[in-house]
Amino acid sequence: MSIEQTSSRAPNFDALAPVYRWMEWASFGPWLQLCRCAFLPSLTKCRRALVLGDGDGRFIRRLLRSNSEIQIDAIDASSAMLDALLRRAGPDAARVQTHRADIRNWRPDLREDNRPRYDLIVSHFVLDCLTTDEIQMLARNLRQAITPGAMWVLSEFAVPKNALGRLFARPLIAALYRAFGLLTGLNRRTLPDHRTALRNSGFLLTREHHRLGGLLVSEIWEITAL
Repeated sequence: MSIEQTSSRAPNFDALAPVYRWMEWASFGPWLQLCRCAFLPSLTKCRRALVLGDGDGRFIRRLLRSNSEIQIDAIDASSAMLDALLRRAGPDAARVQTHRADIRNWRPDLREDNRPRYDLIVSHFVLDCLTTDEIQMLARNLRQAITPGAMWVLSEFAVPKNALGRLFARPLIAALYRAFGLLTGLNRRTLPDHRTALRNSGFLLTREHHRLGGLLVSEIWEITAL
């Protein structure tokens, strides 16, 4: 598998790791975590997961507790977030292997027989750190590491195509990008079109759930063909 090197550096979330949960709660209450866990009951049969940028690991903890057989590879550019993730996993941490890397450049090892290994990809509120082209590149390369019938579960911000989007969601998302730009060095300022990127990479949207009038979306994508 090969993902081209990107010119921009990954944002640095190390300083936010100790307070990330409380920042999230102060700004969105329980809504982001509710989005992360929206499809958790559908993941009980998964056995090998690739989790991209789970931050301090609150979703991974829930996934480990709801599925006693799943093994997880967790990728994050922040060593502090990965440390927090393992602490939060507690007695289940042995089923998590962490990799400190920019998700755009990380290369998973295929099984010894060169067959795919993951039946689940998870990315909650992380694709908004990438461009549309970067998401498409990532998705096309990850296709090689997933099994037939694998799911990609994600949560993201969205701008509803109505008055709520114009008057509330768009300025809120712009403010979030400015804040995280100052705190982490994130150089993105607008949401990417993750749906077009995934469709162009051979994934099909099969389930979706909206919260806060469409500001937050949770989705399941499946591969159309391998």
